[in-house]
Amino acid sequence: MGRIVFATGNAGKIREINGIMSDTGMEVVSMKDAGIRMDIEENGSTYEENALIKARAVASMTKDIVMADDSGLEIDYLNKEPGVYSARYLGEDTSYRIKNADLIRRLEGVPDDQRTARFVCAIAAVLPNGRELTVRAAIEGRIGYEEKGENGFGYDPIFYVPEFRKTTAELTEAEKNEVSHRGKALRLMKEELRGYEDITCQ
Repeated sequence: MGRIVFATGNAGKIREINGIMSDTGMEVVSMKDAGIRMDIEENGSTYEENALIKARAVASMTKDIVMADDSGLEIDYLNKEPGVYSARYLGEDTSYRIKNADLIRRLEGVPDDQRTARFVCAIAAVLPNGRELTVRAAIEGRIGYEEKGENGFGYDPIFYVPEFRKTTAELTEAEKNEVSHRGKALRLMKEELRGYEDITCQ
């Protein structure tokens, strides 16, 4: 079995990705698990640029397939903030509980129909032959009035999905993988990788 090195140290993200990629016959491991340690400056102006910056950096250290993602929360009422700066909103070391509370505060008094938002995810892959691939997907929803749910991470507790009448932090792992921006993007990437000699997607 081959493997994919995913440019992240987030254990929750790796668990999600392995669940979605389980039918590829490829194990997905983190940078840390692959023995790769580096600080990568994400200075792109789009999700795709940041994903490629990370994937290219890690690909220079391994012969494995490398994938990386960049995702963000876009809130329409806030001119699509925090967007590409979602991970750095209020500072990279600021807890998401504080970030979530700040966004809820900024939307105080804003009615449901103006609280529309989406999670966006771009995934980049760099193959051992140097080929580069990118895909993008999104999930639409709105910002809730308080944090709800213990599943997921990041902005999940404030992102309400009307289809389920739950936040993404209240969804089961299977539900989230089916509808999330990352789940959709990973399935698109599986299609892009179909036919590559080391991928055995069913």
